[in-house]
Amino acid sequence: MVFDCYRPARAVSDMGEWTREGGAPDPQWYPAVKRKDLIAKGYVGELSTHSRGSTVDVAIARVDRNTAPKPACGAPDADTLDFGTGFDCFDPMSETAHRPLAGEATANRKRLVEAMRAGGFRNYAREWWHFTLENEPFPTQRFDFPLTAD
Repeated sequence: MVFDCYRPARAVSDMGEWTREGGAPDPQWYPAVKRKDLIAKGYVGELSTHSRGSTVDVAIARVDRNTAPKPACGAPDADTLDFGTGFDCFDPMSETAHRPLAGEATANRKRLVEAMRAGGFRNYAREWWHFTLENEPFPTQRFDFPLTAD
């Protein structure tokens, strides 16, 4: 399941501005971090690899839809295997190697990392869902073409 892939540089800039506006922690998305600290803590990038077209945020979709996890943090409605948190949970629990994790989350994170590594991607250790192509075709280029629904 792909959550995020290409992100225009202007959207990354907007996210940076949003973090600098500050605000209290948000129990769904960043429960233990103030918004103004999301960049310093490595949860939001001033310059994102998503803008190079080489990064994807992914998870493994569920086959059995009767037992979907209900994460305490992050995207609540993703129909994925249990990864211990939802996608975009900006919290230490989301670090790929975070321990302890309940249930099958550790095994599912390992399975995802191994599958993506086999496809030529490396994981960003702060986010179990974030992978960048090992041999990026544009490692220094940022793209800024807008995406529209048209």
